[in-house]
Amino acid sequence: MPTLSYYPVPILSLAIWCPVFFGLLVLAVGKDERAVFVRYLSLLGAAVSLAVTLPLVFFFDRSAHGMQFVERHAWIRLFHVEYALGVDGISMWLVVLTALMTLVVVIAGWNNVEKQIAQYMGAFLVLSGLMIGAFATFDGLLFYVFFEATLIPMFVIIGVWGGERRVYAAFKFFLYTFFGSLPMLIAILYLYLQTDSFNIFEWYKAPIPLAVQIWLFIGMLTAFAVKVPMWPVHTWLPDAHVEAPTGGSVILAAIMLKLGAYGFIRFTLPILPDASRYMEWLMIALSLVAVIYIGLVALVQKDMKKLIAYSSIAHMGFVTLGFFLFETITVDGALVQMISHGFVSAAMFLCVGVLYDRMHTRQIADYGGVVHVMPRFAAFFVLFAFANCGLPGTSGFVGEVMVIIGAVKVNVWIALVGALALVLGASYTLWMIKRVLFGPVANDHVAALKDISAREFLILAIMAGFVLSIGIYPAWITDAMQVSVADLLVHVAQSKL
Repeated sequence: MPTLSYYPVPILSLAIWCPVFFGLLVLAVGKDERAVFVRYLSLLGAAVSLAVTLPLVFFFDRSAHGMQFVERHAWIRLFHVEYALGVDGISMWLVVLTALMTLVVVIAGWNNVEKQIAQYMGAFLVLSGLMIGAFATFDGLLFYVFFEATLIPMFVIIGVWGGERRVYAAFKFFLYTFFGSLPMLIAILYLYLQTDSFNIFEWYKAPIPLAVQIWLFIGMLTAFAVKVPMWPVHTWLPDAHVEAPTGGSVILAAIMLKLGAYGFIRFTLPILPDASRYMEWLMIALSLVAVIYIGLVALVQKDMKKLIAYSSIAHMGFVTLGFFLFETITVDGALVQMISHGFVSAAMFLCVGVLYDRMHTRQIADYGGVVHVMPRFAAFFVLFAFANCGLPGTSGFVGEVMVIIGAVKVNVWIALVGALALVLGASYTLWMIKRVLFGPVANDHVAALKDISAREFLILAIMAGFVLSIGIYPAWITDAMQVSVADLLVHVAQSKL
């Protein structure tokens, strides 16, 4: 078992249960006639929830091995289930990112939701705590509980505040992810029976034959591939994004997709190293299909949200590709890509939300010349579009180029196909930007648009700050990851294959 470093204050419990508490409090006391109170209470809850995660950043020991800020308490003694929390360099940033994005979503939805405000804000706060729980636990059964529980508030968010086909999209999202997770539950129970423990670090040491590992790998793959989502189980995501409210799309892209990628690096690779090596060809192939085929699909989209949704799938393909190349630089790059994608894709959806709030359409053909009437907004949108293309100096460049550099060491053809994805990304992103922002003003509706408000400027400026800071100086992210990544790859290198 790796080193477990405890901390006198239960930071991770606070990070999980503060947003849940405030979410339930908002639901209990909030009514539409008290909308101002509900909004400020939600803002307070999101701000406090972010504040309690900041010690993770300031007191995280970047040179230490193993888990930090550990909490362990017996939960279900009969089956040796623990309330076991801890973070390392792989999970720490994901916890903080989740809390930050929750605050962004609360601010972004300040005036956009006029009915059932308490339910809307409460759902996001509760969802935040559940997602942090999934990132912070190292008990397998507790992870499954948090992993599945996130479906409930997101199902409600899409189904209640979504578009015209919201019920269809919500049920498709729920069914794909729920049934995809059932084989993972079987894999978790098998590992428990072999080790008499749900502690995942006990599972790391379990001597499991290759044939059994492959079956367990497939069980976990069905859950994590749906969540990422990987081709060909990706079809729920465009529908969910298109029908979800702006806040739902932000959290889906920025955080929920990362749960699947996190599952691969926390569970699949270290628990099943032989099977991970044996099946790497499949994972590389599926990842390359995602970055190329999905990129081509994005080229023909007419709806901005659907285009960005397909773009999101393509960019997450770099994450799974980086993990299964088993090089330090590719795993580091994949983790940076996860964080970067959280900011860039969320910012893109926020920009589409700004336009939709004014025009009530997401069709690219309905726009044109927006830069003439919304210059401040256009500047942000172009920045995030460049980051989505992987422009040097932005966060989108760092992760993808690290994966491609590492891919050259493994197989130059893999690197060439990955590099082609950057060309496709630039093609569909710049094609959208050209038609939406530039050229003459398309119609009277565009001519009547008002530039972004101070609230919208604040949100987009926060996102831009992180996109540029990671792009210019990524070491503040990568330094915290390197010890954990090195430990992971040493463990995987002990594979018999």
